Amino acid sequence: MDFRHLGSSGLKVSEISYGNWLTHGSQIEEAQARACVRQALDDGITTFDTADAYANTKAESVLGRALEGVRRESVEILTKVYWPTGPGGPNDSGLSRKHIHESVNSSLTRLKTDHLDLLQAHRYDQLTPLEETMEAFADVVHAGKALYIGVSEWTAEQIRAGHALARELRIPFVSNQPQYNMLWRIIEAEVIPTCAELGIGQVVWSPIAQGVLTGKYLPGDQPPASSRAADKEAGSSIRDRLNDDILTRVQQLAPIASEVGLSMAQLAIAWVLTNPAISSAIIGASRPEQVSENVFAAGHKLDDDVLKAIDDALDPVVEREPGLTTSPEQRPT
Repeated sequence: MDFRHLGSSGLKVSEISYGNWLTHGSQIEEAQARACVRQALDDGITTFDTADAYANTKAESVLGRALEGVRRESVEILTKVYWPTGPGGPNDSGLSRKHIHESVNSSLTRLKTDHLDLLQAHRYDQLTPLEETMEAFADVVHAGKALYIGVSEWTAEQIRAGHALARELRIPFVSNQPQYNMLWRIIEAEVIPTCAELGIGQVVWSPIAQGVLTGKYLPGDQPPASSRAADKEAGSSIRDRLNDDILTRVQQLAPIASEVGLSMAQLAIAWVLTNPAISSAIIGASRPEQVSENVFAAGHKLDDDVLKAIDDALDPVVEREPGLTTSPEQRPT
């Protein structure tokens, strides 16, 4: 495993992170979740990503129990706040001072730790003044409950405004957590250049496009019964990508992956990590062997002719529109 600085900060993260969205507390039993966390640790992963909203707080609890007994200084624990938790009351979501403080205190309890390495705003809150949000983050940092702050799925303009306030408040704004993969490249035009200027690193989610880039979804076929896309709820965000044009072009990646000695999933992760703007790519897993397979991509930097072959295969179906970085206009309930 290689390690990279998170933006221009002194914090290093494993270039592959382990995330538990859609798995811990919902799709897999806790014993299996703990086995995946142990495998991640054995494979050199030190960075673990979660959020209070995952499985309505259960994912944090599972991760906290899975990391019990691990030397706290040897791991980086990342969580997020914004989406609804609890029964969905009027203050159970968003980035108000009230919800941030209550969410952080509850996250620390569930994760069985006295501090977070990184606290991120899971979306931009259109209904809370940015000053209130950043002041609450500053309180959390100054109280020692979080060492660094970041955001997820903010636009370049929102990131710049938040960073300016963070500088005034003397707190380290060091990360952005966007979706990024071969098919979804909307951060390249505006977000990545802005973050590079400000010293903000990218911890990206969905590097294999929730399984689409593994090649297991074939044009003209129904999703495999055991796949995420076949799940009525978890697969809703994937099915939009399961059109024959995209799936046919994804199949053209198979010989490229074979040529460089990688699986299609490993090729997708290696592609993400070849971009120097990326600090870490988040992987998920329902089985320990999936963790090890994905970790194999670490250290495999793709050369220019491979990158061009990937672009040639996928270019007509790649999404690059920066305006697709959005947050809800109303506070979610």
